[in-house]
Amino acid sequence: MKKLEASMAGTVWKVLVEVGEEVKAGQTVIILESMKMEIPLEVMVDGKVASISTAEGDFVNDGDVLLELE
Repeated sequence: MKKLEASMAGTVWKVLVEVGEEVKAGQTVIILESMKMEIPLEVMVDGKVASISTAEGDFVNDGDVLLELE
């Protein structure tokens, strides 16, 4: 399993994928909001979303696992 971790502390503004969805390397899957800036988080590899560990509005810390790919 490949994991996508938060790159900084912030609030999950948008979750752009669902469990079971196929994603491509470089695709934005989650957008964080921190200090009034939107930070897009992209997957680094192709895969299928196995689980999503966060929801819109959740506060996350740097290093928190947000989703996993299979």
